[in-house]
Amino acid sequence: MLHSMSTTVEPSSERSAAEVNEEIRALWLRSGGTLSVEQREEYQRLVMEWAAAAPDPEQAA
Repeated sequence: MLHSMSTTVEPSSERSAAEVNEEIRALWLRSGGTLSVEQREEYQRLVMEWAAAAPDPEQAA
């Protein structure tokens, strides 16, 4: 049986955009600037989490 991956962002915890950004930076440092396939998947997940946690600039205006 095949399962499709969800495209919705469901954060595992309520982390701030700054916290997620720190994890993204650490991933890049660990990788030496070149992401493996697995690291790219983690990066994409983190970027989606960061986007969900980042404040909406239109609401700030």
